[in-house]
Amino acid sequence: MSDAVLISEDYRKMQQQLHENPQYGVASVMYAPLVAQVIEGVGATEMLDYGAGKGRLGLTLKEHLKRPLSIRHYDPAIPAWSARPQPCNFVACIDVLEHIEPELLDNVLDDLQRVTAGVGIFTVHTQPAKKVLPDGRNAHIIQQPPAWWLPKFFARFELMTFNRMPMGFWVVVDRKQG
Repeated sequence: MSDAVLISEDYRKMQQQLHENPQYGVASVMYAPLVAQVIEGVGATEMLDYGAGKGRLGLTLKEHLKRPLSIRHYDPAIPAWSARPQPCNFVACIDVLEHIEPELLDNVLDDLQRVTAGVGIFTVHTQPAKKVLPDGRNAHIIQQPPAWWLPKFFARFELMTFNRMPMGFWVVVDRKQG
């Protein structure tokens, strides 16, 4: 599975171009208090920010955590962070999954399962984004309700928490055994 395609080259270039916009990839900052609460709750000392964008989640977490946290980043659209990550005991995937190419979503979810050695927190927006891709599509190229997403998570993880929010939902998951 480690050779599975996670992003097409054309889409990687579009995402790289979008990330040049300072206002693109800012949603993770809003989730930092929630992510910090889960980190504190599970006692995580390291985190993989999967789909890290500009790394704003990690920067903002420092303001919310009581203890140091080792942060690794993965984002195929950011050359410095594009190498396939190693598994981590705590994984945050914030404002990412709705941006995945639909035909590659299962590959990405399988990779997310591979790297989540313990607990993960994932957010999914289910409505249109304010941003538009260079090819004219809405930046949220997957706009599906929780009932569509949850079976995909259940197949790969044990669900610890599910919470709706006005624009979508967030889940806390644990690595599925066996």
